Amino acid sequence: MRRLEPGLKAGRLDAADYAKNFSDLHPRLSDHEALVASDRCYFCYDAPCMTACPTAIDIPMFIRQISTGNPTGSAKTIFDQNILGGMCARVCPTETLCEQACVRNTAEERPVEIGRLQRYATDLAIEQGRQFYTAGAETGKRIAVVGAGPAGLACAHRLAMHGHFVTIFDTRDKAGGLNEYGIAAYKTTNDFAQTEVDYILSIGNIDVLHGQMLGRDFTLAELQEKFDAVFLGTGLGNVNALNIPGAHTNGVMDAVDFIDHLRQADSKGDVPVGRDVVVIGGGMTAIDAGVQAKLLGAENVTICYRRGQEHMNASQFEQDLAASKGVHIRHWLQPKEVAHHHGHVASISFEYTHLENGLMKGTGHITEIKADQILVAIGQKLDPQGQDGLKMQGGKIAIDAEGRTSIPGVWAGGDCAFGGQDLTVSAVAMGRDAAESINLSLAAAAAGTTAVA
Repeated sequence: MRRLEPGLKAGRLDAADYAKNFSDLHPRLSDHEALVASDRCYFCYDAPCMTACPTAIDIPMFIRQISTGNPTGSAKTIFDQNILGGMCARVCPTETLCEQACVRNTAEERPVEIGRLQRYATDLAIEQGRQFYTAGAETGKRIAVVGAGPAGLACAHRLAMHGHFVTIFDTRDKAGGLNEYGIAAYKTTNDFAQTEVDYILSIGNIDVLHGQMLGRDFTLAELQEKFDAVFLGTGLGNVNALNIPGAHTNGVMDAVDFIDHLRQADSKGDVPVGRDVVVIGGGMTAIDAGVQAKLLGAENVTICYRRGQEHMNASQFEQDLAASKGVHIRHWLQPKEVAHHHGHVASISFEYTHLENGLMKGTGHITEIKADQILVAIGQKLDPQGQDGLKMQGGKIAIDAEGRTSIPGVWAGGDCAFGGQDLTVSAVAMGRDAAESINLSLAAAAAGTTAVA
């Protein structure tokens, strides 16, 4: 069987298996299911779930609107705070944010299904073409947004609402950023990422220019000359390298590229996957890569992380999901060397680790795991190209509470800026808030005053 052949192989499964494996992880609630789920909400005053949401959506309000048969009003309540509420409903770690804070946990150890209710309302509104926003009265101001990811899209949409004209510059062929290129295929099916982008851009007054990279095709100074303000939402364009012997062997690839390839493939059966796959890392990307390798037909998938389970950035839900799909997660292992056979990866050796006085150290004991594919998910970092003159903090762009950078007239937000949570919902909040700051700053300049910080 092709499923059991060693090496990188495409088409390990039948078409029906691919369709089943990559079906929607959490299908949308039916009308009846949504009513039942919404009825569990206590509609708390000073609701802790709302405080836990980075975009501060009025969660009790939107759930109340669903329970009273008004899903359209519910969608507007969500979009007022988070215009990417549809995608966030799919990819947000609600189990560690709003749902973890739900008071239902105390009585029943089961929260209200906030994420699925949010998806129910936003999906209906988008499918019905309910556009709640129009571009504001034209101000004559032009703003450049660099990056068409969640932060850039949220910023552009809010600026358009205020009447400014926005030009988005993006490196890729499609807008959406990691929502389009970096999310597991089973979390966002039926090309929803582009459906949401189209919905956001339908407000008008937003142009998207593709194939445009900061530092290659234009400079920050050039943008400042041509535009009244600039927002940087470039994300993290570089990945951390696996600096061990054999890291460049055929069969070793970055997990983000693996996910990207899978997301853009015309058919899941076209994507090659190993029989024995090892994933290095402990975050959401590692889980997404490992699970999808298994769904593509890999026989053995092992995620190896250099610290303990309690240190993993991936949520417990994601770890449990991986285990349910047959992915084995091992801890306290740091990669040491990739071995190859005729130029292709054959195995990888790891050193056992432990904590000593709070510091991770190797024990000197080595173990080897057979592998014909290794996916590296050890973090991303800022691409410094075009960032000259910007103050940095923690390897990212330094910003103040409103998203202002060290250069006047330039704001930043999302994963490229220091202080976010590296989550879609956090990026949306930073982009939205920066847009409000930009709008106030432009209004103050027009009035001949200084915006209050």
